[in-house]
This record gives sequence, C-alpha cells and structure tokens, in this order.
Amino acid sequence: MLTTIDANTKIAVLGLGYVGLPLLLKFWNAGLSVVGFDTNPTKIAHLKSGKSPIEDVNDVELQQMVDSDRCILSGDNAFLAAADALFICVPTPLSASREPDLSFILSAVDSLIPILSAHQLVVLESTTYPGTTEELIAPLLEKAGLQPGKNVYLAFSPERIDPSNADYPVGKIPKVVGGMSAECAQRACELYAYAGIATHTVSSPRVAEAAKILENTFRSVNIALVNEFAQICHALHIDVWEVIEAAATKPFGFMKFTPGPGIGGHCIPLDPHYLMWKTRFQGFEPRFISLADQVNREMPHYIVQRSTDILNTHKKPLNGSRILLCGVAYKANVSDAREAPASYLWPLLTAKGADVAYHDPHVPSLSIGDLQHHSQPLSETQLAQYDLIIILTPHRAINYALLNQKKQLVFDTRQVLLPELTQLQQVVEAEVVTL
Repeated sequence: MLTTIDANTKIAVLGLGYVGLPLLLKFWNAGLSVVGFDTNPTKIAHLKSGKSPIEDVNDVELQQMVDSDRCILSGDNAFLAAADALFICVPTPLSASREPDLSFILSAVDSLIPILSAHQLVVLESTTYPGTTEELIAPLLEKAGLQPGKNVYLAFSPERIDPSNADYPVGKIPKVVGGMSAECAQRACELYAYAGIATHTVSSPRVAEAAKILENTFRSVNIALVNEFAQICHALHIDVWEVIEAAATKPFGFMKFTPGPGIGGHCIPLDPHYLMWKTRFQGFEPRFISLADQVNREMPHYIVQRSTDILNTHKKPLNGSRILLCGVAYKANVSDAREAPASYLWPLLTAKGADVAYHDPHVPSLSIGDLQHHSQPLSETQLAQYDLIIILTPHRAINYALLNQKKQLVFDTRQVLLPELTQLQQVVEAEVVTL
C-alpha cells in the first residue's frame, strides 16, 4: 500500500498520549488523513470534545483536527485497515519487580494482526530494550503470514518527546530510524520527511533501540552524579549550586546538570532498567548504570532525612508535622506525575508520622496508594498551618513570592525560591534551606 507518499497517504497512530497525540497532529498538519487509535474509551471521548490532556497540544489545534474530515478517533481497530502506515506509541512501564512490561506493545500488535496487509508500514516508537523489534514484533508478523522487510515494512524510531519544551517540539527533533531492511528504513524516513521531520538512519532497529536507551541512561547517570555531589557538598558545608554555576563557566568538557529530589517521568527512571534487564541475559552486569539508578532512587530517602534535620533545628519532630509538597509533577510545567519524586517521598513522610498535603496548579488530584488527594490552595492563611514546605517541582505557575512569609520554613530542593525573590527585588522573609 505504501508505494508512494502523497496527500492521499493515510496514517494511524496507536496510543494517544504524550507521544502519540503530538505525532498524530504533526501528520494531520502535513495534510494527511489520520486515525487516532486508543483502547481507552474515556480518552477517546475526551479528545473528541476538543479537550487536550497534554501541554504540547492546545485545545484549539486539537479541535481543528477533530472537526476535520481527515481525522478519525476511535478504539475500533477496523479503522486501522485503511492506513498506509501505523505508528505504535504505547507506554512501556516496568513491572512490580522492575522488569520490562511489554504488554501494551503486544496488545497494539494484536490489534494490528487481523487488519494488517502487504506493503503497509509499521513503526514502533515506544522505548524498549535492544532487540524488541526483531525478536518480538517481527515473529508475530511472520506468524500472520507477513514477511518484514519483504512484503511489509517494519522499523523502529524512538520517541524523543520533551514535554512542555517549546524550543523542541516534535517537528524540530530529528528521528533516529532503524528498519528491518534498507527499504523499510527508507519508507519510514520518507514519511517523516513529508511531515517536515528530519531523520538519521541507522543500520538496524536494535541500533535505534540502543540509541534511545543511551540518551536517557546518559541523563540518569549524570543526574545521579550531581545528586550525590549535592550530598557531598552538604557534608562539607559547601553550596552545591554555587559550585555548579562555577563549573558551568567552562566552555568545553562540562555539561550542566542540577540536583533534585529524585527522577521521574516515563523515560529516565525506566529506560536504564530495560538495558540492564537485556544485558543480564547476556551474562553482563551493568554495574555503573545500576549504581546510578540506586543513587537516584535513594534521593527521596535523603530528602526525608534532610527534612527531619531541618525541623529538628526548630525543635519540631517530623512525626506530627504538617508538610506541604509544592509541585508533584515529574518535571516543570507539565501535568504528568508518573514516577514523580513526590509519589515516593509522600509515603516515606507519612510512614514517619508526618501529615502531608500538596499544591500543584497542573495536577488537581493525585493518587498515593489507595488514597486520592487534591491540590491545596496557596494563601497566607493556608501556608501558616504548615511546619515545612518542600519545593519539588519548579512550575512557572506557582506563586513563589507567596511562600516568602515570616516564620515560613521552606526546603527548596530546586533552588528556585531565592533567585525568584531576588528577581522580584524582595527581601527574603522566609527561612529557605536548599540541597
């Protein structure tokens, strides 16, 4: 079917989250007919109403796409049959034992098998371990009577979404593409190019899969390094933020990373585990990557210990103290709270007897265990009831000046409050402690 790419080419995207929805919109903006497929009927209904669940797609452009005759949103896989190219953009979480959970990918492929026909293009964008496309997806297609690289095109091109980053939306981030054959890669690259997306072709899907894992493992390792360095500086009574700014003046050989309460989101905490899981089957133990993961996962425990020490200086125990977590999304200016440090820090604090609440303008409700919590408003009256405020996520929408109250005790894990107040030319009234 995908012999030529023109205005009549039809695109389907399976999975309409942070990755799939912007990609669907990108192809629609290129003038192509699109099918957005998701098995969650609530999500489909919400999208059809023109309400975007993510920051990178606004309501206006979503409504324009939904209202057009070139867009179908559905959970019915029958609509996928007419597509020339199908992009799998589903989650790849970890299981409870922190092993790869490929159930969403397998479910997506199961949806394709009954409708897939010769010369369609299938591109997996979900992050996974090296070998998934060739060892898992290709055999499933072969069982259905299709030969990847011969009568059906199969490729892997990892998502590189950075939510809320206006400088690098989908169209400005080059796509790494690895195909089951040179022709598979070429077809995928031509389609991305039609939508205005630059590509970099590699020799195989497993190279592209490994490249994605390397990108996020690089970040995980460097975040772990600076997180541990923050603890070292605290022990030596040195301001780690001043050290980082000084080191960052070097024009080569140094890349600035900043410490925080841990790592979160759908990539950095998870992707290294896919690599570690795969390499252990080959008899190799990735000790360096494993250590970095350990350092990052211990940061919430470190935050609890520092919070205990901060309260102790005011003759207050953590047990019984009222704690406000300020920002619970995994990164600034997004509503995604998956794997966020707050989700690990909260139960640690409550286990010590703390009374915990949160404020986040992007996350109106948050599930911690079996309990549902709601964002608390910020006001002078409300803030006065908290013994300690812990800033976890530096959202622009938070009124940091309001936190600057006399006798207010603030643990700023992101170094946001002091620069913010300096910029506003305000005297610092609150007692602010940083990492």
